[in-house]
Amino acid sequence: MAKSTPPGLLLLALIPLALPAGLSAQNEPDGTLKLETYLDWEWVADPRISPDGSQIIYTQSWVDKQNDRRSSSIYIMDADGERRRRLVEDGSSPRWSPSGDRILFTAEGDPEGTQIFVRYMDAEGAITQVTHLENGPGNVEWSPDGTQIAFTMSVDSDHPWPISLPGRPDGANWTEGPKVVDRLVYRRDRRGYIDEGYSHLFVVPADGGTARQLTDGDWNHNGVAWTPDGAEILFTSLRVEDAEHEWRQSDIYSVAVASGEITRLTDRSGPDGSPVPSPDGSMIVYTGNDLTTDTYITRKIHVMNRDGSNSRMISDGFDRQASGMIWAADNSGVYMTVRSEGTSNLYFASVDGGVSQVTEGNHMLSVASIGAGMAVGTLSDYHRTGDVIAFALNNPDEVTQLTDVNSDILAGVTLGDVEEVWYKSVEDYDIHGWIIKPPDFDPSKQYPLILAIHGGPHGMYNVGFNFGWQNHAANGYVVLYTNPRGSSGYGSAFGNSIKNAYPGKDFDDLMAGVDLVIDRGYIDEQNMFVYGCSGGGVLTSWVVGHTDRFAAASANCPVTNWLSFVGTTDGASWYRNFEHFPWDDPSEHLRRSPLMYVGNVTTPTMLMTGEGDLRTPMPQTEEYYQALRVLKVPTAMVRFKNEWHGTSSTPSNFLRTHIYLREWFEKHRRGGSVTDE
Repeated sequence: MAKSTPPGLLLLALIPLALPAGLSAQNEPDGTLKLETYLDWEWVADPRISPDGSQIIYTQSWVDKQNDRRSSSIYIMDADGERRRRLVEDGSSPRWSPSGDRILFTAEGDPEGTQIFVRYMDAEGAITQVTHLENGPGNVEWSPDGTQIAFTMSVDSDHPWPISLPGRPDGANWTEGPKVVDRLVYRRDRRGYIDEGYSHLFVVPADGGTARQLTDGDWNHNGVAWTPDGAEILFTSLRVEDAEHEWRQSDIYSVAVASGEITRLTDRSGPDGSPVPSPDGSMIVYTGNDLTTDTYITRKIHVMNRDGSNSRMISDGFDRQASGMIWAADNSGVYMTVRSEGTSNLYFASVDGGVSQVTEGNHMLSVASIGAGMAVGTLSDYHRTGDVIAFALNNPDEVTQLTDVNSDILAGVTLGDVEEVWYKSVEDYDIHGWIIKPPDFDPSKQYPLILAIHGGPHGMYNVGFNFGWQNHAANGYVVLYTNPRGSSGYGSAFGNSIKNAYPGKDFDDLMAGVDLVIDRGYIDEQNMFVYGCSGGGVLTSWVVGHTDRFAAASANCPVTNWLSFVGTTDGASWYRNFEHFPWDDPSEHLRRSPLMYVGNVTTPTMLMTGEGDLRTPMPQTEEYYQALRVLKVPTAMVRFKNEWHGTSSTPSNFLRTHIYLREWFEKHRRGGSVTDE
């Protein structure tokens, strides 16, 4: 498929993003993946099949080089992939109306911000802005009859402590009043301002008009699932008095669209959520589990009657996390995307109990919609960058790739081979990982190694295409990435093996992987490097405090001091990490803090964090940086602008992250350039 640069960006595509002078650690040979190729990369997402099964709509995103952002258009094609063309210039989250005569989507509108739009699918193709909201909508869904659109939106709450100041002259220019916070869990936007609002449900006429609020109060309402008769909307919510348990306590409710009457459908101690009604409206499938202190939870799949009665688990014995549940047309069960051991495939859970696998393959397959006997989604693997696919549910082995958005820029490019590995670690744990080799790999030569560590810590590296790692390989590095204990996708016991012990033996898992690759005989042990962000930043800073085997490291967006982290992160999820509060017993918080081992560090260690990071706040980086400076360990602190949690949300910062990273490794190589043969 030819590259589809949007009108107005044809000339802009020739304008490079400015980068700091001197940053040029790019040594990709001709015919390999170059970093600048990222500026021409495209992504597809959210494919939706039409009600009659004849057409598919999806979003296709690209890098807007002039404005340093990723933008998206809505495309349409026949169900066989033919007649691909752009339908809407700027938009995302497209959804077919129940009759297929319209689509809704979200885009920038008036007033400034995200709004809901409707496009008619006739020859005229008229587009109408349906909402004029002050806050952006989420979870946008058609009503079953196509006359209304439901969505969630943040609503400002009442000031918790209003006061009246005496003596203010008329027209006086006084300082704005303070923000008063009186609850444990609150949200902050990317600028650090406190958001005291709550998420509520709304409906708006599909032809446009005034949005009507269905729920109110000190609740956060998440998700929108219409019942087939259009009378009710299902949602998940948590009462504010339970906010300290937000990550493990929620229930499913229904709200009557006509009256606003709310009915609680689940009532147990534990999190229930993601409700989806069956096509005939008689049942609701949802996920949930009993209250637990486990840090990693594989939520079970349940079915109940529409009124909440006769709840029963249908996934007994299935120990993997499901997402994106879609009912079979005959009400027999739900299809769902399941991630397991670095892959992702489609599974089916029967209402009679039992889970079976529908598709198989060493890939990342995610099904977004099902209709007319067809499943539509996206698929990526080691060397396929992610495209829209489709297959018949009665023939899931025949998967058809419908798009090929990056084939033009990858023409003539040789990618690094990827090798899957399993190896033993301490306590006889089986650890899963992968090795990417340079495109011109010669096992008789010595290569520098990069160890990449994922975040979470309950994350999962996978077999999907990774631009950054392939670019490292193009620059002459062998890349090792693994799923140490605590990772998701390997069952509850594996995920919970770091409970109240993080970091800990996951460090041993990582080092066992490094030893495995060294034993292959092609690694230059003097030039090994390590990096990771978030949980990966935690472990990177832990690694350098426990070994000196790496020539250089980059601890990105790390937590280095669990004690100070408790009161500065943007939520209460830190409850999960330790058995006791730090004011009751700070010993484990200190023992698991990389800062407590900074005196052991001799490895040159860079830190890279977004200045707007609220999840692993900048003071965590600053504490570790200051300690390294005092101890005269080579270090640098890179503070990224316009970044929240991570360092690559904008295209230019993606480039900067990789350049700074390899510049740091190159600067601290041992005995000659890491790219020298």
